[in-house]
Amino acid sequence: MFPGIGTLINIIAIIGGAVLGIVIGHRLSTRTRTLLTDVLGLATLIGAASALIPMWSSRYVDSLPTGWPLLVVLGSLVCGGLIGSALKLEDRLDHLGENLRQRFRASQESQFVEGFVTASLLFAIGPLAILGSISDGMSNGIDQLLLKSVLDFFAAMAFASSLGWGVAVAAIPVGVYQGLWTFIGLVLGEILAGYQVDAMTVVGGVLLIGIGMRLLNIKHVAVGNLLPALAIAPLLAMLVNSFI
Repeated sequence: MFPGIGTLINIIAIIGGAVLGIVIGHRLSTRTRTLLTDVLGLATLIGAASALIPMWSSRYVDSLPTGWPLLVVLGSLVCGGLIGSALKLEDRLDHLGENLRQRFRASQESQFVEGFVTASLLFAIGPLAILGSISDGMSNGIDQLLLKSVLDFFAAMAFASSLGWGVAVAAIPVGVYQGLWTFIGLVLGEILAGYQVDAMTVVGGVLLIGIGMRLLNIKHVAVGNLLPALAIAPLLAMLVNSFI
């Protein structure tokens, strides 16, 4: 496999879901959609468990003083959460989507444009798009983007049934956006030490738990506010490794 294949699969899933949605329309019952969402939530938790495995790897544990492997993860999440909350990242993401939708409605554009804008925001603006793309670029696997592809497939099918072909065209900005994050992950994979990658992966696993809890309607975790923890984790791990 090559870096970016996860995003390629995601694009195919969006287009395929949109085409199927246009063809079959509203044929999935509410009960079926809810069941599928629950299944995807459980699958997300399985993906999170996989991402947490490096927490106990010898490469990560041996690079940090005793007791610090967990503290690095906890410190990254706390600091990242404080920064994200101060910047109101979760609210900004929500407001960005809402403002764009209102602007296009106000201009009375066609249903095609409405479908394009709504689907682009739905598929691109979210922690899973960033987490999965970075993981893909760092060669840590495409499990997260595969999960996102399944989610996007059913979402595209539902939206396209009422908004038409604009939903399928939304695959273009999604590809560009996730491609950028994949490139960032590729660069990070080349400049970060193995234990720093492990710290970043574990923090990403914790964020996946939050996404899974949201899908299962257990608790609405503001995962967007925790995104800065991904950048803090490798830096904090390096500081602990160097000075403690």
